Amino acid sequence: MTPTDTAPALSDQVRALLTDKPSGELPMTYQQVARALGLEPPRTIQRVAQAIEQLMDEDVAAGRPMIAALVVSRRNDLPAEGFFEHAVALGRFPADPEQYEALYTTERERALRFRGPSR
Repeated sequence: MTPTDTAPALSDQVRALLTDKPSGELPMTYQQVARALGLEPPRTIQRVAQAIEQLMDEDVAAGRPMIAALVVSRRNDLPAEGFFEHAVALGRFPADPEQYEALYTTERERALRFRGPSR
């Protein structure tokens, strides 16, 4: 692991990537994020997921929309299950999985708007 591949440095890179990406190119998949940041195996998706959780921690603590909502699985255009589990643990989402998709959609839209209208 290089100094720029530590969890805090990687989460900063993911935040910058998601903030600077044009809205039309979002959401991105975990794999697209890994590729855009030049991550090499092993554990590329796991490292992205860990950075995403750190971003969630930071955003919830600061009362911001979770920018992590702009990263989805390529299978179903929703974040991975870990996103929902972590959102519940942080108190952002209720424990009822029936509500996840609607809450996610709202959170994604909030995150897009929070980035600003010029993107």
